[in-house]
Amino acid sequence: MFAPFASANLQHLAVRPDPDRAAHDVLSPADFDEACGEIVNWPGYEATPLVALDGLAAQLGLARIDYKHEGPRFGLGSFKALGGSYAALRVLQRELSKRLGRAVDPYEIRNGTLADACRAITLVSATDGNHGRSLAWGCQRFGAPCRIYIHAEVSEGRAAAMRELGAEVIRIKGDYDESVRLAKDEAAANGWFVVSDTSWPGYSAPPRDVMAGYGVMTREICETLQQPPTHVFLQGGVGGLAASVAAGLRQHYGDAAPRVVIVEPELAACLFESAARGRATSVAISQETIMAGLSCGEPSEMAWDILREEATDYITIPDGIVAPTVRLLARGDYGDAPLEAGESAVAGLAAVIAACQSDELSVNLGLSDVSRILLIGSEGVTDPEIFSAIMQGNDHV
Repeated sequence: MFAPFASANLQHLAVRPDPDRAAHDVLSPADFDEACGEIVNWPGYEATPLVALDGLAAQLGLARIDYKHEGPRFGLGSFKALGGSYAALRVLQRELSKRLGRAVDPYEIRNGTLADACRAITLVSATDGNHGRSLAWGCQRFGAPCRIYIHAEVSEGRAAAMRELGAEVIRIKGDYDESVRLAKDEAAANGWFVVSDTSWPGYSAPPRDVMAGYGVMTREICETLQQPPTHVFLQGGVGGLAASVAAGLRQHYGDAAPRVVIVEPELAACLFESAARGRATSVAISQETIMAGLSCGEPSEMAWDILREEATDYITIPDGIVAPTVRLLARGDYGDAPLEAGESAVAGLAAVIAACQSDELSVNLGLSDVSRILLIGSEGVTDPEIFSAIMQGNDHV
């Protein structure tokens, strides 16, 4: 059953971070408090399930595996619903406060009181799919125009989902990082506002809001678990998810916070390279990974400030173990509850299964029969066509 994982080639880099204050200062407890206080009052808010994969944990010789299933989040299928839409609200709040010459309460935006004013503020972003969908959803609710830039490999199913939420979708010929640059350039030229999950010099407020929104998910986890996990395996991408979760866990558990393991596609390993060089480092993407949401070559500098102090391990995984992991979850192998997940959601689980097939890697990561693993199932089925192809045995969609 674990044959594809036993033969997988994982690259592992162990580092010795020097923890300081980034997990409290880059994203403060107040940032998380404000985001959580807002989001839990949105219509349709409900905590997503934290699912214990006891059968799989037993097969792998681990004490437990807890999988935070973000598929049901606000009907958008992904944890991103917590970030892009909240950051959109905060951008509108700041801009409307300037234009109206008074402090604007988020409630005035949520309830439609300022819908006319919101229609004059265009929000834009680049996306691999889920962030753009969240932003489009927020803009639809708040009444602001929305432009989303996608790269050549984003599936048409994901593009259509954003259009259905009222966004204007612009597809470019290049990769994700090129779509980010175009979104920035066109926003600057037209007086639009970028709502990105990636920070760069001089641009930090929206990415901080995005990561603060993700804190809702981490707090739900901490309120559910009876004891802290020993390890958390976190998807890479630009680093926003990983940094937010790592900071939230550090703030909640202090010195008992889990070991942070970053997992990336071997085809888009900008955080692995950053760790190797000791500074935020971009990589060129020559081939797209099946994990569309993690196909990012340029790390968020704000996220990296946290990860360089919190993460101890960086792992790259091949695409070949992603589809088998999706199928394993969906079938409910080993008696676990069946879970339908997207390609990016299973990166951490794929890495755990593969690492447990290697005595050397298990030792290096400290995996044993007392290990309690936390995983973020970051998306459900956000593209039914791709999910169907995977379930029919296609490992390279």
